[in-house]
Amino acid sequence: MSRIGINRNKARLRGALGIRARLVLFALILVGPLMAERIRSLHVTRTQQIAEAARDFAGLAQHSADAQREVFASIEAVLKSSAYVYATAAQVNRSCAIMRASLRSNMPWLRSLTVAGIDGIPKCSTWPELIESDLNFGDRPYFKRAVATGEFTVSDYVFSRLTNLPTVMAAYLAPGQTKADDAVVLAAINLDWMSNLMSNLGERPGVTALLVDHAGTVLAAPPGSIGQVGRPMDDLAVLPLIETNLRNSQRQSGSLSFRADDGARRAVSFAMIPGTSAQLIVSIDEARVSAVADQDIRTAYIQLAIVCLFVLLGALVVAERMIIKPIRTMETMAKRFGRGDWSARMPGNRLPAEFVPLARAFYGMAAQLRGRERELRASNEQLTVLASVDMLSGLANRRGFQGRLDFEWLRAQRSGDDLALLMIDVDHFKLFNDSYGHPEGDACLARVGAELSALADRVSGFAGRYGGEEFCLLLPDTDTNRAIQIGEMVRAAIWSMMVPHATSTHQRVTVSVGVASAAPATLETARDLIEAADAALYAAKRRGRNTVVEHGFVRTYGTAVSLSA
Repeated sequence: MSRIGINRNKARLRGALGIRARLVLFALILVGPLMAERIRSLHVTRTQQIAEAARDFAGLAQHSADAQREVFASIEAVLKSSAYVYATAAQVNRSCAIMRASLRSNMPWLRSLTVAGIDGIPKCSTWPELIESDLNFGDRPYFKRAVATGEFTVSDYVFSRLTNLPTVMAAYLAPGQTKADDAVVLAAINLDWMSNLMSNLGERPGVTALLVDHAGTVLAAPPGSIGQVGRPMDDLAVLPLIETNLRNSQRQSGSLSFRADDGARRAVSFAMIPGTSAQLIVSIDEARVSAVADQDIRTAYIQLAIVCLFVLLGALVVAERMIIKPIRTMETMAKRFGRGDWSARMPGNRLPAEFVPLARAFYGMAAQLRGRERELRASNEQLTVLASVDMLSGLANRRGFQGRLDFEWLRAQRSGDDLALLMIDVDHFKLFNDSYGHPEGDACLARVGAELSALADRVSGFAGRYGGEEFCLLLPDTDTNRAIQIGEMVRAAIWSMMVPHATSTHQRVTVSVGVASAAPATLETARDLIEAADAALYAAKRRGRNTVVEHGFVRTYGTAVSLSA
């Protein structure tokens, strides 16, 4: 970045950080940290609430999962004991009656108990109508799995073919004396009872507790969410996360955090039900759990905005009344000083005490500036004169000459008189300097200037040094013939100085003179007159120098020759 760009940026920064901005910033520095600390503490409280809720519900989930485990363990025990009783009683051909008589009556989590042959046809059941039906369990995956593994097996969510009610089936192989005598003991689990076990997890804002199978179908839910039973859970995306979490550890329970499809952040606690594909999932919606804390945080932000607004307004009012207004008053007084009104004053009662010394300093400065102004005016007048005078020749310099030319030009335009200009150049002056040295050259120019000054006084003209060895003579109210005569007087005066010039053809210092005279009303600008006299001067040099040439005529000493156009 260039230095100019850096300086501009600094200027913008200084403009932005004015007194008002600094006071507002100072006030916010005082108030902001207090409010920021309150907001920070509320955020910490919110995080703690979420963590505490997660711990509490993880404990509740674990407790409920243990209850579910006990139920399934009880069902497994019932099936195994029923299988043993059935197999033992088969030897006396009373297996069904003995098995039914051995069942406990206080098992509300079972809807029915059924024994089916290895071919899937029911042989014995607590539901007599099941025996009379043509149902066959042989095509059920859980039935096949129980026959193949001989282990306790629990199905996913299914509908009973007899009652068309949703249920979960448990199965266990009861081996007979031969393979043909094998049977499978089946139990229909009461899902309503499973949901009742989760009642301690219901009716809590932002908390969802569900018992699901491996496909995510809801098997049981708290009373408030009983309508979800039989339907896929809302956040199926959590199942792969749970599976990954369990795959990487030997635990059967755990917790994780994820973002649901609706964008809400959820904390999940889960527990597997041993011996089954079911799992208990407790999901906590952080936004709803921390709703009170979020409301407090929003309130704190609103309070911060209101406090900052009042601080801003207060700082602006204080800055305006105590600082900006006195500064503007002093600015007005300073502007009056700048216009030359040194009598400007400010009422002392309108200024804060801190500004009174500054006002007095302004008054003292005004008095000094008044004296300095007088001195500067006198100095400027002297400098104006010096700036218009050539110190070597004592004549007006080019600037002074141009000012006089403009003045005479305007006056001639109003009066209609002629105005003549002589451009005068010392012949071969560079050779003179090379031969005699610059000090002699300066002395020569001084003598030429003295001669022109004396001649200008005699003819009421104005002489000046135009530049280098070139001089000029302005002749007001002078026609062409008179201008030529004065040009000859100039040439003769320099010739009569008898200043030696060995490298000149005339062996002495001579001048060439270009003459132009016109009525300003016929020309557009004074520059036209200068160009005409300058053109005549160069014509005189081409004619051999020591010559006076009029714009349009060539005149040598004592002779006038017409120039062709």
